Amino acid sequence: MGVDFDRYDLLTFDCYGTLIDWETGLLAALREALPGVTGTDDELLEEYARHEAEAESGAYRSYRDVLAAGLRGVAAHEGVEVADDVVAVFAESVRDWPAFPDSGEALARLGKRYRLAVITNCDADLFAASQERLGVVFDRVVTAEAAQAYKPSERPFELAFEMIDMPRERWLHVAQSLYHDHVTAKRLGLATVWIDRRHDRAGAGATPVASAEPDAVYPSMAAFVDAAVGSANAQTLDRRT
Repeated sequence: MGVDFDRYDLLTFDCYGTLIDWETGLLAALREALPGVTGTDDELLEEYARHEAEAESGAYRSYRDVLAAGLRGVAAHEGVEVADDVVAVFAESVRDWPAFPDSGEALARLGKRYRLAVITNCDADLFAASQERLGVVFDRVVTAEAAQAYKPSERPFELAFEMIDMPRERWLHVAQSLYHDHVTAKRLGLATVWIDRRHDRAGAGATPVASAEPDAVYPSMAAFVDAAVGSANAQTLDRRT
């Protein structure tokens, strides 16, 4: 397993979970919205993931509405009520989700060698706040809002193909979620790199379980950028471990 990075000119990224630490941000927002809920962090994230995936799979709704549906689903599962004003605050929490510490530097280094784009399950204005946290301006931004569909739907990728003038064989997709990104990207003929942010933790967290065969796996953006720009300190994790 491995990637010949010289073959690629464009890197597309998932944002939340790959570049932005959505589990930390999401968990903090869930705990604030549902202070009486017990259970482990992973149990809470996994319950939220089920409701979010369901909300994203039907007719398109804004990401704020998806977040609201996810929170209400968790609250109903836990047998608690959540006020409308609390839901509204939760739906804006994306703006506060932190970037992973290695994301900004990695993107800056990658931007010297590759074109960078993002395909994100988010509204444009919410993503703009995250892009500011990352300190990079992407060449292209493809949002679920623009596609009127959420990954793992093919539509966000199809919109990216329409917006980005680049043959697929020169294009590498980089993402954390097997469920949202890798299954669909591989089906559409893209090479992929898995940033396995949960490599040292059990369970799937806020991402539904899925099976896919990425072309390479790295535990972080720092390790990935070392490999992509040729550092001698590069680390690769075998996808079988």
